Formats: sequence, structure tokens, C-alpha cells
Amino acid sequence: MTGGWVESYPEDVRAILAAGHDLGNHSENHKNMSQISDEECQEEIKKVHTKVQELTGYEMCLFRPPYGDYDNHVIKNVQKCGYYPIQWSIDSLDWKDYGADDIVRRVVESDKLNNGAIILMHNGAKYTADALDAVITGLQEKGYEIVPISQLIYKDKYHMKADGTQVSGE
Repeated sequence: MTGGWVESYPEDVRAILAAGHDLGNHSENHKNMSQISDEECQEEIKKVHTKVQELTGYEMCLFRPPYGDYDNHVIKNVQKCGYYPIQWSIDSLDWKDYGADDIVRRVVESDKLNNGAIILMHNGAKYTADALDAVITGLQEKGYEIVPISQLIYKDKYHMKADGTQVSGE
């Protein structure tokens, strides 16, 4: 959820939550989080958090930095706001508008597809909605179960590798 999206589509925010999905924070203004101060970084997170909480009563705890732009500075600030930093492992490149078939192929045939994979897709991309059923079916046919990220990630005793994946342990 970005601040502008929450403001523009409040009923969709409520519907996503009502359908049992996680709501995740994606910043107020979609800035490169590694390039802003601690104070501004935390404000980018807190503003959206407040908007969603006031709209739905839901306490978000997942944050995906815009552009996948993160470093220790970002992770520290995300955690200071009570959030878990999230990074994808498979990029559908749906935002490049190559078509639904391309999205399906990039996800279902990815060499990074494994248990725990996090797939990046965008709600505003031109072909994502057209590809979604085939992506889900293709993943299920390969034996994968789709779960909310909050059920997938480590929440205690983990660290993040440079590629954004979590590793269990200190």
C-alpha cells in the first residue's frame, strides 16, 4: 500500500483485507528509501501505517521498499517502525508490459522458483490481471501452495542476506 493508493482506492483496501490477504506497507511517496534520512524514512512508513489503520483497523507489519532499494539503513528504520522488511525473489517484470504470457513464463519457469519464493507483481500493471489465473494454476500444478507472506517469513532469530532473502538464525 502506498499512501496515494490507499487514498484513491479505500474500498479496494478494505476488500483486500476482507478477502484474507496481508496488507503491506510500500511507503507514502514511493521514494528510494536508502537515499533519505532516518526521520524521513520512518515518516514514509508511519504515514501509510496510520492511513490503513484508520481506514481498516489493521496493523500492517510488512514493508517492501520501493524499487527493491534497501540497505542496512533501510532495514534498521523498517525494524524501528515495528515492521519486517520484505524483498522478492522472483520478478515477474509485469510493469514492463511484455504481455500476460511473458509474466506467466517468467514466474512459473523461473530458476528461482522454490519453497519460500516471493513473487513481485504489481496491481497497476497492464497485463497482471490477465496473467494471474495462469500463474496461480501453474504454481499449483508444480505442487506449490500460495500463502500470505506473513505466514512465510521468519519473525524471530533471522538475518537478511544481500539478495534480500531471510536466513534463520542470528
